[in-house]
Amino acid sequence: MSPGLEDTTKRAVRTPNRQSAAAARRRVREEQILAETRRLFDESGVRDAQIDDIARAVGINRAIIYRHFSGKEELFALAVESYLEELRGRLEAAAAQHPRSPERRLRAVVGAFADYGLEYPAFIDCAQTLMRRPGPELLEQVSEGALLRLGRAITSCLRTLTQTLDDGVAAGDFRPGDTVLMANYMYATGLGAMQLARIGLVVKEGSPGMPAISRISGDQVRDLLVSSAVSLARKT
Repeated sequence: MSPGLEDTTKRAVRTPNRQSAAAARRRVREEQILAETRRLFDESGVRDAQIDDIARAVGINRAIIYRHFSGKEELFALAVESYLEELRGRLEAAAAQHPRSPERRLRAVVGAFADYGLEYPAFIDCAQTLMRRPGPELLEQVSEGALLRLGRAITSCLRTLTQTLDDGVAAGDFRPGDTVLMANYMYATGLGAMQLARIGLVVKEGSPGMPAISRISGDQVRDLLVSSAVSLARKT
């Protein structure tokens, strides 16, 4: 092999290696940023966690965060993905406890969702923040890759719920219908219910024309969410 050709071959080998190493470093940095984002959300809440706080936690300049992510909305989306990956495992474990009874399985799955929301209120905040965004606006603020990851995480959780509903329909326990729509509806209403649990208050009319406030517990909201899901799914 001539010296010139040998040098060219070595450069061609080194270039992919350098690119692979750079890509690996980038993935590690992104994972560090996401891990600190999740930690700050859990400790301080979504509203109080700022980009500067995340940068300080990782030990980098805030400008570096914007090299990896388009902004806080994208961090929201990928934080929700992290929560959903954990939630998926809990839903699957709950469903596995009742393989022969779709109704009991539905109760367990919805209960597991509620328990997770009570344990991680930042998950509820992140998910609701994203759902309040109009679709076109979200597409502008979050990269296609991040939305794809989020979509996969959501569908992986909804799969357990949809399969439970499908099994209930097949068994004659649940009314026939669009189980995908029903699963999505249960997810959306579940987020709202868990926000109510976080507030811990309900408003009622104490006397004519006079509002009154009562306290509610997370367990009350959980029980209502489970019973509402079963009532919605039942054939009669």
